[in-house]
Amino acid sequence: MRVSDFDFHLPAENIALRPAEPRDHARLLEVGPVHGSLADRIVSDLPKLLRAGDMLVFNDTKVIPARLDGLRRRPSGAGAAIEAMLHQRLGPAQWRAFARPGKRLAVGDIIEFSENLSAAVEEKGEGGEVTLRFSLESAALDVAIATVGHIPLPPYIASKRADDARDREDYQTIYAKADGAVAAPTAGLHFTPDLFARLDAAGIARHFVTLHVGAGTFLPVKGEDLSQHRMHAEFGVVTAETAQALNAGKARGGRIIAVGTTSLRLLESAAAEDGTLEPFADETSIFITPGYRFRTADALMTNFHLPRSTLMMLVSAFAGYDTMKTAYAHAIAAGYRFYSYGDASLLWRAPC
Repeated sequence: MRVSDFDFHLPAENIALRPAEPRDHARLLEVGPVHGSLADRIVSDLPKLLRAGDMLVFNDTKVIPARLDGLRRRPSGAGAAIEAMLHQRLGPAQWRAFARPGKRLAVGDIIEFSENLSAAVEEKGEGGEVTLRFSLESAALDVAIATVGHIPLPPYIASKRADDARDREDYQTIYAKADGAVAAPTAGLHFTPDLFARLDAAGIARHFVTLHVGAGTFLPVKGEDLSQHRMHAEFGVVTAETAQALNAGKARGGRIIAVGTTSLRLLESAAAEDGTLEPFADETSIFITPGYRFRTADALMTNFHLPRSTLMMLVSAFAGYDTMKTAYAHAIAAGYRFYSYGDASLLWRAPC
């Protein structure tokens, strides 16, 4: 298959710039496993769509204010405005980042982000990627980034409005705890304390994994040949306790529902060939396209994704290519809200 096979036209009015209020009142399109049956629901219906013994798997990564605006300084030249999107921590004072415009930077340049925070460019890579060494380190650096950084809203939102104080809450799940993501696991944004209480009452278990979503999630797929695309690596953790609990629940007949593509990608990275989950603490660059054989989740709750994106390829692999084409056409015609702050879908895995 080619990248153009995953293209579609989305009217601008279908792009959500703010989340639904309350969060669990977003719409939910349920896509069935048999002939791609479609049902229009809302997220708060979820306890009625699952059954006792099912297991929801959430990604508890926490978004950091990873977009830094600065000014390049050189001993013999004028400054230039630089945006740095942090995406991978390398050490107490080192981060990899995507710089824009990267062509204005050279190794040895200093970028000033505030009176108290600057960084030296140590390396330059492809596509505007740079390695930065900051003037602060460890906890002091974390505090400085939290103070001067911006919530890294996706480009399709950031191009239409500036981030604000409200985004610091809206672009974060209520269960986020592990600092390190530069993009939210957006399917999880729909959950509220009330919905959690109703899921508990229905006997539906919650388990947590951690995958620190990187800025590579915003990068387009280049070229037409899927086999040539390389995913950026992201660090993830599935603890032994979580792996054992999910394996035991599965043995009792419970179903695994991955909340978000990040949870699903991490589960697949941690699974043995027979589907047994094993402890995992490593980077993953798994790239899932149609033809992939899933070993873990029975269902996937996820938002609606960008055309020509790796996530569109993943959901097509999970629920079926033709099924997803039909589901997305329905969602667009029915006015569903797309992307990070948009509505959700519940996809049941297509038969192998």
